Amino acid sequence: MLPFKAVRHDLRRVSLIVACSLLALSQGALAAGKEGGKEGAGPVAGDIVSAGRLRMQSQRLAKLYQQAGMGLNAAQAMQQIAASATEVNAEFNRLGSAPRKANIRRVLSRCESLWQEMRTALNQAPSPAGSERVNQLADELMIHTGKLNLLIEAEAEAPIGRLLDLSSRLNMLSQRLARLYLQAQGGNRSQGVIVDIEQARKEFASGLLELDTARDNTSASRDAIGLARNQWIFFDSAISRLGMTGRGDGKAAQNVATSSERIAQVLDLASSQYARDYTEATRQPR
Repeated sequence: MLPFKAVRHDLRRVSLIVACSLLALSQGALAAGKEGGKEGAGPVAGDIVSAGRLRMQSQRLAKLYQQAGMGLNAAQAMQQIAASATEVNAEFNRLGSAPRKANIRRVLSRCESLWQEMRTALNQAPSPAGSERVNQLADELMIHTGKLNLLIEAEAEAPIGRLLDLSSRLNMLSQRLARLYLQAQGGNRSQGVIVDIEQARKEFASGLLELDTARDNTSASRDAIGLARNQWIFFDSAISRLGMTGRGDGKAAQNVATSSERIAQVLDLASSQYARDYTEATRQPR
């Protein structure tokens, strides 16, 4: 195992590299977005991105609420919750404004109902009971937005649609991992939480490998996944130290909270790139 100072130095160096790369990728996304559609993507790809963001936000918002309840940058966490709630509403409005098949409308309606319940719970001052309720609703919303993803993905006409859905699922898993870790640091080290952490870690690692080695990757999507892989190294290292840190270890919890936000940025950019790749692939003559 590397000495802590060496790891911290590498983390700062990689964070600088990622920040510069994020700027370049963001500029590319803005340029592509001018061509029309959601971030340059067509309707189906844009729908997969929107549904994926809803799934990710279900876990991220629960993570932020847990973070606020632990007094970990509480004011900032509550501000992030308010800003993200507005983004979630925008995604629901986007998905609800287009004609949908009956089965998709039913699942979308259920997702919206769960979101309204969750938003009400998020507006309450953080408390142990409040966190339990938010976590319960977050997992229900995660399940139903996952169903929504599958239904929309079934309409995709190119293999890249699968990669797009997988990249958004990994983003959700990163936020779920951070949420479960914070629960454990807050004192809930039940067998269920520990098992869920390990399962999510394994699923994330497996999914990231699948994306990294996918034959349908373009050079741009491969670069985006490379950034995610770099972030995962340090995020996973922080998560794996759970058994080595005491309950309520503020520094360890802060590292996980911060790194989970960085990996969310990178994976969102990766999903946007896959959406553009998918749209381009479906435009090719057959």
